[in-house]
This record gives sequence, structure tokens and C-alpha cells, in this order.
Amino acid sequence: MAIDFNPSRGATLGVEWELQLVDRHTRHLRQDAKEVLAAVPDLSEGQRPKAMHELMQSQVEIITDVCHTVAEAVQDLKKSIGRLTEAVEPRGIALACTGTHAISDWRDAVYAPSQRYVELVEEMQWLAWRIQTFGVHVHVGVKERDKVIPIVNALAAYLPHFLALTSSSPYWGGQDTGLASSRAIVFGSLPTAGPPHLLADWAEFEEYMDTLLRAGTIRSIKEVWWDIRPHPDFGTIEIRMFDGIPTPREVGMVAALSQCLVQQFDQQLDRGYKLPHPAAWVVRDNKWRATRYGLDADVITDDHGSTAPMRDVLYELQRELEPVAERLGCADELAVVTEVLEQGSSSERQRAILADGGTLQDVVDATVVELAEDRFVTSNPNREIGQSAT
Repeated sequence: MAIDFNPSRGATLGVEWELQLVDRHTRHLRQDAKEVLAAVPDLSEGQRPKAMHELMQSQVEIITDVCHTVAEAVQDLKKSIGRLTEAVEPRGIALACTGTHAISDWRDAVYAPSQRYVELVEEMQWLAWRIQTFGVHVHVGVKERDKVIPIVNALAAYLPHFLALTSSSPYWGGQDTGLASSRAIVFGSLPTAGPPHLLADWAEFEEYMDTLLRAGTIRSIKEVWWDIRPHPDFGTIEIRMFDGIPTPREVGMVAALSQCLVQQFDQQLDRGYKLPHPAAWVVRDNKWRATRYGLDADVITDDHGSTAPMRDVLYELQRELEPVAERLGCADELAVVTEVLEQGSSSERQRAILADGGTLQDVVDATVVELAEDRFVTSNPNREIGQSAT
């Protein structure tokens, strides 16, 4: 099976951001995506819509155009959010984004009106019923097909970094799961989800996809939902490991991190270097550590079992990538890594609100504020007024 790869013109960017529709009064998810999208035909219609359905009616996905800089991508997303806000506010709805919604029950979800999703639910049953989860996907362009698999393999070592920085789903159906990211477990349970298979080259990727198709495991290679995967049509590598991200500044951070890593690996291949190829057991173990502990994880740093604190590893990674970020014009966005390390990931910020005497309703309020005002909320936003805002 030949899979054509449509090469990109350098490390271009595309970002997909799955947003929650939150009822301002009850704080629960609203299953109103169909009505919201109908209210913004300028975003939702045409050959390349910028706002789309996802699996559940409680979410709307916004998508950037092909961008060349992180700042351009963030501005594109903010423009779509502004337009959506105009549509949802009269309906008593606010926008937010975390990997899971703190209090809503997945059993109350309504599926989007899409044949594709109907078929997915029919095939996956309970695994699909639960996927009331939210994430961010970053596409980074690659100029040459034969670079894609080596770069995917190298990026697999950074799954825990991506997840720890963005972990935002400690709560599931009103309960603290004890995890930094329950979304990683819920979505990762799908048969073709999880860490990427570490393949030798593009030919082996083609052979593997052909095997899955012949076996009936998938009907399209788009049904391979790896945490990092090639996207041949777009000419990109798609990083799907990120939990739902509450603020535009954090979306810019992960776009910068993704673009810098892909660009660095691309240049190393040009210089004749062999890229790192982590052992599969290390990739799986490290993903679990980030799922459980987030930024507090001790991650494995080599095939011999050495470990280091995730926070230290991320500080070092940011410093290592600063020259690349300067060349790409995303140094400011990459520097948000330091802010997250100092103020906490979303999962830490959410738990801090309860520690400050708040409730899970206050957590939802905080996530609404974070997206609307593009700032971190690290304490109960309703404590001073003594009651939850409506």
C-alpha cells in the first residue's frame, strides 16, 4: 500500500482546539454544538471550516489555517473564540477547555450528527460512550517524507513532557481520580490509540497501515489515533498527546514546543545525525508516570532506568530549545513553560481551588475565566464574594 505524503514548506503549524460549551448557571456542559455552529456559518461552513463538530454535542473544535509562526496560530484561534463568544453568550453559555469537565457525567452526553461518529460508537460501544474528553492537537509541517518516521520516533520520548505540562483532567464525573490526566486513560483505551508504534521507516509505516486495513481493524488510516502520528494529507506530524488546554498562552506554549522539537530534529537529520529512538517500554512507562503525577513525576531518562524530576527535565529542555525558538520567532511562547512550572499545570491549579475552600463548581468558573482572560487562576475565584458567580 503506497501512502502519498504531501510535503510541507517547512515547519508550518496548524492547531485544533476542542472547546467545552458550559452552562453559565449550572456549570454543567450544554449539548448545544449544533445550534452554536449554525449561528456562526462564517466559521462552520465552506470547504475549510474553522469551527466543527466533535464526537459530543458539548464541544466545538476550532481549527487554524496553515500558519508559519506560533503568534499567527494563537491569533487565529483567538479570532475564532471571539466570534464563538458572540454566538454563545446570548444563550447563557461560556467557553472553557480542560481534558475532562469536572462535574458533568458522560452518560448525559449527546452525540454529534455525523455518520462517522455513529459508526465509531457502534464499533467501540462503551469505550466511545465515555469519550466526553477535550484535547489540543498540533500539526507541524515536514518537508520530506523520509524524515517523518524518524522524527515521530524521537518525539515519542517527549510524551510525558507534553502531558505533564498540559495535564488538566484530575476530575471525572465529580470525583477526584487521583490522576493528573484522566483523559489520557479514557481516550487511551481505544484500540488504536496510545503511543506511536516505533517503526523503521516510511515503507514499514505503509506496510503496517496496509495490514490494519486488510485485517479490518481500521477503515482509514485516520482511525489510527496515536499520541503522535503522521498526517500524510497535510504533510505534517500531528501531536495529539496534549490534554485540554485552558488558556491561549498555554496553547501557544505547546505549539512552540512542538515546532521547536520538529525543527531541531529536521535539522539534525540534514546534518547526518541519527535521531534518538527510545525503547517502547520507556515510552509507555513515562506516559503512565505523567498521567499519574503530572509535573511531579520522576521520568525515565535512558534505557537503563535512570530517572530525573520532570520539572528539572522541562527546565533543561526549555533552555536547550531557546536558540531554535529565537530563530522561529516563538521564544516568548516557549517561555510560558517557566510560568507553568512556577504556577502549576491546570490539574494543579484546579486542585488548588479546592484546597482554597472552593468547590468543583468554582473549578469550572475558574476554567471559564482562564480562557476568557488568558490568565492562570490558582485560587478560588469566588472566595471573596462568598458565593459562586452565576
